[in-house]
Amino acid sequence: MKISASNAILLSNMCALLLLSACNSDQEPDLSTGLVNPASEYCIRKGGKLEIVKEEAGEKGMCHLPDGSVVDEWKFFRHEHSAQ
Repeated sequence: MKISASNAILLSNMCALLLLSACNSDQEPDLSTGLVNPASEYCIRKGGKLEIVKEEAGEKGMCHLPDGSVVDEWKFFRHEHSAQ
């Protein structure tokens, strides 16, 4: 069976594509949505450092403020942004 040059190139490209598609990357896909948590952002803007605490009910963000106090990020955000 004789293979023409164009068929040989096509077959080579298909084999290369098949081999490359079988390669596995160790990188995890980026699942972030690009949405920002306004309470976390506010904590950081005020000079705080954010800590995510795991509890039985789930996770919550705690804001460590420059004065040494630690507050729930959403309580801090709501207190500072209450109806004026």
